[in-house]
Amino acid sequence: MNPLSEGSSENWYSDETEISLALNDLYRTYLWDFETNYTTERMSDNWTQRQAIDAFAAGSINSEWSRSEDLWLNTYKGITRANTILNSLDNAQGRVSEAKVKQLAGEAHFMRAVFYARLIFYYGDVPYYTGYLSIDEAFDLGRTDKNIILENVYKDFDAAIESLPVSYGSNELNRATKGAALAFKARTALNMSDWAVARDAAKACMDLDVYSLHPDYEEYFYSRTRNSAETIFALPRSFELGSSWTAKNFYTRTAGGSSVAQPSWDLFCAYPCTDGLPIDESPLFDPCNPFDNRDPRCKMTFVEFGTEHLGFIYDPNPYTTKVLNVSTGKKVNNKDTRSVDTYASYNGLTLKKGVDEDWTDDNETDFDIRIMRYADVLLMYAEAKIELGEIDASVLEAINSVRARAYGVGVSDVSAFPAIAATDQVQLRKELRNERRIEFAWENRRFDDLLRWRLAEKALTRPIYGLLDPNDLKEKVIDKELWFFPGVPEIDEDWLVDFSSMYSEGVIKQLVERNFDKDRQYLFPIPSKEIMINKNLTQNPNY
Repeated sequence: MNPLSEGSSENWYSDETEISLALNDLYRTYLWDFETNYTTERMSDNWTQRQAIDAFAAGSINSEWSRSEDLWLNTYKGITRANTILNSLDNAQGRVSEAKVKQLAGEAHFMRAVFYARLIFYYGDVPYYTGYLSIDEAFDLGRTDKNIILENVYKDFDAAIESLPVSYGSNELNRATKGAALAFKARTALNMSDWAVARDAAKACMDLDVYSLHPDYEEYFYSRTRNSAETIFALPRSFELGSSWTAKNFYTRTAGGSSVAQPSWDLFCAYPCTDGLPIDESPLFDPCNPFDNRDPRCKMTFVEFGTEHLGFIYDPNPYTTKVLNVSTGKKVNNKDTRSVDTYASYNGLTLKKGVDEDWTDDNETDFDIRIMRYADVLLMYAEAKIELGEIDASVLEAINSVRARAYGVGVSDVSAFPAIAATDQVQLRKELRNERRIEFAWENRRFDDLLRWRLAEKALTRPIYGLLDPNDLKEKVIDKELWFFPGVPEIDEDWLVDFSSMYSEGVIKQLVERNFDKDRQYLFPIPSKEIMINKNLTQNPNY
């Protein structure tokens, strides 16, 4: 019996409105939680939150970890809805045009592919089904080999690619397209180290010739930037439609925010100098002026000290107890230094990327949730070719196009930016990986990269560092003219930073330890609730 509050598969999905309503649910943010609100950034080495740490980075997750429970439950909700749509489309025959049915089926295939791809990446083998399940059948379903699921995921993507249009028009940003299906197929293949599939899907997306890099990197992330040619798939927010996001935790205290979390020192040190070299190799790096001579995305991601931000001069120096209110011309208490406000940034840094005045008027913003953009396709194509050993001019052009955009120049103007010219696979892999990190900082991409590159066991076992407490900071750093960085940290072969020498000298503070467990955390735990009700469902190792 079907609940009276819901349409059944027998009497629902019979016209375009009903099918579209069902599909619309698959675009709701609760199904895309790992892509929103900096969720996976919190679990990566891009994140600092005073002296708190996410359970994943702390190594304390178990089979009752709420984030895994929610991800599992919501992803299977999406799969079930996509299955129901695909298995009910016959109801629309004769009532909806064949072309429209094809497009709607394409969207459902796309969603099912994305959701199963997510599950096999985070959990490995998982229950797989494409039809209707009774309660008893659901409780008896075991785990299917992830490689079998992957082949079916590719089939779903291919069905979506064949069925979906290249575009719908400027007002349909939220609907899946042919380009989105190709791009997500590439991402899935990259996550599964299926390099040839990733290469071909990314190249096919590029060959659609409908996407391009937004001219201005910084501008792209503001809420006012809508429907950019760089955006391949996004979930739109809109104040008019009652969809916004609470931003208070992520902007400065002087401007009215709470500054709960900051981009990490690890991320700050990842940006190369303008000669393309890491900060421990470049003669251009000055630890007392660490924003100078850096890749332009550094100043676009972090607020530079002494500059205006959200109407105030930003300066975390504990001696700077007053700062200028730019609009009034008067000095106000500097709540962004810990000598004035205990809860100011513990590492002195604050987020600039995407932050603008619309965050401060009511602590709400409605920027689009960008889940796939063209820069990612370019770098996925380059990575797949590098791993295949197919290093050619197209690889360098893909990477350099992304980097050149950051410098505001054309890719051919190699004298105006540090163009990558390396053809050695090891060196190019290192450059590509760091390019991804700084290009997609605080866009929920770093966490997945750490998992698939098997770098989490290094990046997430190093401590999180920050500034000394105010009095010690004044005495040991500022009074000795060592502000801001009291030294040059070491950058290793994976472009990961090592602060141990600075810490041993007593000039920085360890905020909290990371304890990623490589013997279990490369896969998430199956929620214990699922194990308890299904005798055929086994747990991942060491949980």
